[in-house]
Amino acid sequence: MRTSGSTRGSGGWWGRKTTPGKVETYTRWSFHFFALIEVGAVGLPLFAQVGAGVAGWLAVLVTVHALLCSATASRALDWTRGRRAQPVRLLWFLGAVTALIAVVAVVLGERSPDDNQVQAAATTLLVGVLSFGTGTLTLGVRGRRQVLAVVAGVVGGTLVLQLPLGVAAPAALVTAFIVLITGGGLAFTAVFSVWLLDAVYELDEARETRALLAVAEERLRFGRDLHDVMGRNLSVIALKSELAVQLARRGRAEAVEQMIEVQRIARESQREVRDVVRGYREAALDVELAGAQGVLTAAGIECEVTGEAAGLPAEVQSALGWVVREATTNVLRHGNAGRCTVAVRVAEASVVLTVENDGAKAVDRGTGGSGGGTGSGGGGAGLVGLRERLTAVGGDLEAGAVDDDRFRVRATVPLPAVAGGVAS
Repeated sequence: MRTSGSTRGSGGWWGRKTTPGKVETYTRWSFHFFALIEVGAVGLPLFAQVGAGVAGWLAVLVTVHALLCSATASRALDWTRGRRAQPVRLLWFLGAVTALIAVVAVVLGERSPDDNQVQAAATTLLVGVLSFGTGTLTLGVRGRRQVLAVVAGVVGGTLVLQLPLGVAAPAALVTAFIVLITGGGLAFTAVFSVWLLDAVYELDEARETRALLAVAEERLRFGRDLHDVMGRNLSVIALKSELAVQLARRGRAEAVEQMIEVQRIARESQREVRDVVRGYREAALDVELAGAQGVLTAAGIECEVTGEAAGLPAEVQSALGWVVREATTNVLRHGNAGRCTVAVRVAEASVVLTVENDGAKAVDRGTGGSGGGTGSGGGGAGLVGLRERLTAVGGDLEAGAVDDDRFRVRATVPLPAVAGGVAS
């Protein structure tokens, strides 16, 4: 998942949407708004140009066409997102209705050759319906050639429609050119809107992939550490055990010493494995802070790190390093955060680590969870594990929602008297 600097609202219907969801909603309602534009720009002026009776019927046709365009646009956008099949029948029906209204407009203009108002109304109706129809039809096709074919077909159809019905060639060419400009412009708008929507979804998917890769990289790092410990020690144990067997077969007393060495190495291996599991081998807090900032930034989440970790005891750095790891992982996996702050504050008697992120309210309402992006609630397994680690060094953990959409994890660890004096 933003992404990439994506903005997220604090609450409400709009705030609970992800960035791609917001862009999709904006795109859909933009095309629905085109229906109002068509009615206002094409249908309403008819009442000032022709009689109320004729204008009423024509306005009904324009309204029906606008609503059909709106429905087709919605179905076409669902198709582009892979939610339903291509609306082929609806596209053909829209094309037929558009052509029918275009015929009505041309016939209306030719029946009143001496009435400029009626001819202007007919031209407005013809150009408007063909233009909005072209823009909507391009939503239902994919590929540059198909889009160009739709635009060219509508422009060519404008000429083919007018000339047999007696429209003068120059006037027909001018009308076709206007349809090319307006219809082509709306077609470009439709194609660009779909491209932008697809790009936003792809970026959001790439953000989620980066987050998963970051978590996988952390697991691989743990696996490499465990392999380094166990691989080396098990090899030594195997060699010394084989040597002890050979010595025992020969009746040599050194076999006992080799087995004692095997026991020592085995105990040492147990200790090192526990250290790896608890995160004690690479527990530098400054490294964890830098890693968290890099991972969150790569995932498109603005991250600010403040404070210094230098001079803290190793066990304190280890415990707080795990807090940073767990909090960062949960921000990536469970949250809808756009910004995260990590602060380390050293007082005379304790050190306080605070990790706070936004986007918690959207996640709660969307998933029904009890926590924000930085955890899965007060009883989550991750937070329980962190409390256990902090308890081992005399610290405590606070986690919960703050304000309206923020989640905060605060770890406090007391400093030894000597370390505290140095830190202060």
